[in-house]
Amino acid sequence: MADVLPLVEARLRSALGEPDARAAVTFLGTDRVEVLRFTDGDIVRYATLGMSARPMTDPTSVVADPVAGPRAELVVSVRAGRADTDKVLRPLAVLAASPQVEGLVVAPGASLDVGEPLWPGAPYTSVLVAEPGGLVEDLELDAPLEPVRFLPLLPMTPNEAAWKRVHGAQALQERWLAGGTDLRDPSRRSVPLD
Repeated sequence: MADVLPLVEARLRSALGEPDARAAVTFLGTDRVEVLRFTDGDIVRYATLGMSARPMTDPTSVVADPVAGPRAELVVSVRAGRADTDKVLRPLAVLAASPQVEGLVVAPGASLDVGEPLWPGAPYTSVLVAEPGGLVEDLELDAPLEPVRFLPLLPMTPNEAAWKRVHGAQALQERWLAGGTDLRDPSRRSVPLD
């Protein structure tokens, strides 16, 4: 069975251009995760490379299936020059390693929390996993492998994360839309939730 990571990197390059930086992180007992940085004008995108090497497994399964299961990579987009967002590399790698470390299946609508600011001074420690397909199209793999999905991550303030737990991901996204929230602003304030 072919290694999927070269195909994943080729899909990222075709969608986002050439990366201008990359870093690798390895956590004890996990595969290496790289984070690639793509700059497009005033937007910087960080994409993981390595999370999709293995399928995510249902945490209730006794044995991890090496073939079946969803595969994904994570993408964060922010406006350049407003914060030291390059420090998001480690938290992003932590999130990408969470399926291997914690047995999570990362899917749209989920909340992920790293327990510390995503970058220095960031008002967020968690993200909302958004629907894939807008920025980077799914990568179809040969059967029986499931496609690789490129999941956008939307940083949430603690208040937004708490509100989302009660009202749901769709309701929070509607609040952001109604409030004209710039989700790429690395230092934005919480949307009004009353």
